[in-house]
Parts: sequence; C-alpha cells; structure tokens
Amino acid sequence: MWKPHSRPPQRITESPEPEPKQKQVCRIAQIVKLKPEFVDKYREVHSAVWPEVLQQIKVCNIQDYSIFHDSDTGILFASFKYVGSDFAGDMARMRENPKVREWWAMTDSFQESLVPGAKDSESGNPPWWKELEEVFYLE
Repeated sequence: MWKPHSRPPQRITESPEPEPKQKQVCRIAQIVKLKPEFVDKYREVHSAVWPEVLQQIKVCNIQDYSIFHDSDTGILFASFKYVGSDFAGDMARMRENPKVREWWAMTDSFQESLVPGAKDSESGNPPWWKELEEVFYLE
C-alpha cells in the first residue's frame, strides 16, 4: 500500500518507447565501368538528375554523394556518407521507388558491373556497383 512519504507506484498506460537506434556515419565508396559510347549521355543525365531520385537519396540517409569518372579506364567512382541506422532497410526503401528503378534501368544500361553475377542495380544482390574497402581516412 502507498505510504505518504514514499513514491507512488509507477503506472504504465502504454508500452514504453523503444530505444532509438544509434545512427551510424559510414563512408561508402563504389566503382562501376562506364561504357565509352555513353560518356556524354551519362554526363548529360547527371547534370539534371530527376528530383524524385534526389529526394529519395536524401530520405534514405545518404549525404555528401559524388560520382567521379576516370576517362583513361572508364571507371566511375562513387563516394557518399550513410547517416542512418538501418542501411539495408534504407536501400530496400530506395528500391521500392518506381522513379529510382527507372533511373537505375537507364543508367545501368550505360555501365558494366565489375561484380561477378551482378544483373542490375534493382536486384541488389549481388550489387551492381563494387564496394571498395577503406584503407585510410584523415578527418
């Protein structure tokens, strides 16, 4: 029984909020080969990326995203920061967006994957872009 000088019993009226997942900041680097006949087209479409694609990238916790091209080898090098807490879930959400899938179908046709068995960006397994290991970082 409650006594005047003790704390009243805690009442729980709803389930407690789950602990929020820790956000992780992860730098990711990837490569794919650009077919030489599509260099100009690839540059053109990336000068005006569809707004729906840009928005989905942001919603999926991707920031500081750049793509570089090595004209000697045809390699595209992508670098970005993932700032969310569920990378696999965010990438699944990315794949659910029809405009993103349309964008990927177009840009994949300009590229050759360096990952054995990769079919396209949409399937995701194995990935279309080859992930690289970070061997050095200085902030």
